[in-house]
Amino acid sequence: MTKVLTDSRSIRIKGRSFLAMVLSPDMPLGQWLVKLDDLAARSAGFFLERPIVLDVTDLAIDRSELKGLLAELAQRNVRIMGIEGARPSLFEPGMPPAMKGGRPAADFEATQQESVAQPEPVAHQKPAAQQEKVTEEAKPAPVEKTMPEPLPMMQSIIIREPVRSGQSIIFPEGDVTIVGSVASGAEVIAGGSVHIYGALRGRALAGSLGNSSARIFCRKLEAELLAIDGIYTTADEMPTDLQGQAVQLWLEGDEIKAQKLV
Repeated sequence: MTKVLTDSRSIRIKGRSFLAMVLSPDMPLGQWLVKLDDLAARSAGFFLERPIVLDVTDLAIDRSELKGLLAELAQRNVRIMGIEGARPSLFEPGMPPAMKGGRPAADFEATQQESVAQPEPVAHQKPAAQQEKVTEEAKPAPVEKTMPEPLPMMQSIIIREPVRSGQSIIFPEGDVTIVGSVASGAEVIAGGSVHIYGALRGRALAGSLGNSSARIFCRKLEAELLAIDGIYTTADEMPTDLQGQAVQLWLEGDEIKAQKLV
């Protein structure tokens, strides 16, 4: 007999994935908060209405220090949607929930960076068991070796209009190409590289899921903030001779490097 397990009063519960930024504080927390304030001051609205995950995996703190850190972030309008890497004993009612299972790296394999001209820096067997002899006819057929399937090509999207102030283009699956300019107060976030065929006056974040080989290309550099794989630099840290120029940027270690495009 078939039984009906739902009725008109059922509540629909669905799973869905969203892109969130991850903050990973360093000790001492006071100095880290000063750096956070500096970033927020030089890139207004960077944390405004943005979901944030607080990663304390490698942080040796107790519950009172965690509560104090959450309070400091709340005063800065940094909204913590969850805490990753915290011991269960650190939580108490009213705190953001514990989170796990986040994917800090992309699912594709990063290719080795091509060599470029020297640029100027911008930022900072158990033993085999005895087997019975088998006749030639009883031997199993040799297993044919197959080559592993190639990884799928990284996807990309093309935005065929300017990105206006207040707009966000977020594409964690691959590259983003903007056929136009990115206005001040706008941002482009890509899991791969960012290509902007116009002026970059807002923010561009490449390699957002952990792709350190991602790059940023723009026709005219006037950016508020640039980041590759979490390493960022702001407008006042960029050399003046790069301002207004066609530039490509990439990551070497913990430094963002830049080079003019001919």
